[in-house]
Amino acid sequence: SMSGQSPAPSASNGITPLQQMVASCSGAILTSLFVTPLDVVKIRLQAQKNPFPKGKCFVYCNGLMDHICVCENGNSKAWYKATSHFNGTLDAFVKIVRREGIKALWSGLPPTLVMAVPATVIYFTCYDQLCAALRVRMGDYAQEAPLLAGAIARVGSATVISPLELIRTKLQYQKQSYRELTDCIRSAVQTEGWLSLWRGLGPTLLRDVPFSAMYWYNYEKSKSWLYERYNTREPTFTVTFVSGAVSGSIASIVTLPFDVVKTRRQVELGELQAKNLSCQVSTSTFSVMSRIVAQDGFGGLFAG
Repeated sequence: SMSGQSPAPSASNGITPLQQMVASCSGAILTSLFVTPLDVVKIRLQAQKNPFPKGKCFVYCNGLMDHICVCENGNSKAWYKATSHFNGTLDAFVKIVRREGIKALWSGLPPTLVMAVPATVIYFTCYDQLCAALRVRMGDYAQEAPLLAGAIARVGSATVISPLELIRTKLQYQKQSYRELTDCIRSAVQTEGWLSLWRGLGPTLLRDVPFSAMYWYNYEKSKSWLYERYNTREPTFTVTFVSGAVSGSIASIVTLPFDVVKTRRQVELGELQAKNLSCQVSTSTFSVMSRIVAQDGFGGLFAG
């Protein structure tokens, strides 16, 4: 999820689209460098508790978006396989660095950046451009422009990336050549139609669109409140950081049940798609929610 980043300044500040792209691209790379080690440690601790069997999927987050990773066939050298016993987060950090070198904290990052950086650049640049354009056109309702721009930008970036992410999951599991992969996609499209390439987009949008709309709306609101409070018009680091943290926290808590559903459904779909199986269980958002409540109670919707 792209919640951790401080956004590029809006287009109204005289920043060109190219500058916005460069800013969001460098922001994306920095964010992933900071966040990935935390997720690598989390996955290692999960694998220690419940070892991943072949074909099992797990979610890998580089701070920009969630990616599905498929466990490879009996590969004991895979980075997510436990190499030693960890007694908690700090111990895991120390042991990984000591035994495998500092680079191990960014295991699995490069392939995911191929998706995440373009998605982030599309998202932030679209948001800035849309927000500036909508503010001009919305007149009295210009205050609501971030809400609408955030929602539209997220729909756009998620729709572009969804089929590519599905292809990446298949490639990773089946180690196919691009020729085999195109045949595989062609046959999926013939049997299940073009929309099968966007399977799993529903829960992603249900989580990401409200998150994005709320995040940007609250972000701009808290920024203007802080400007007034401290009588300034210059975007300082503190103002941007506090606004981002507050709006990100609110949006995360509100959309958490959809996040749980999205992760569950992504993992289920990833495992089926990797093995080229069709889906037997209903995967509508509501039915996944009902299953989670039946298994883990209402608390299950706010897990994590």
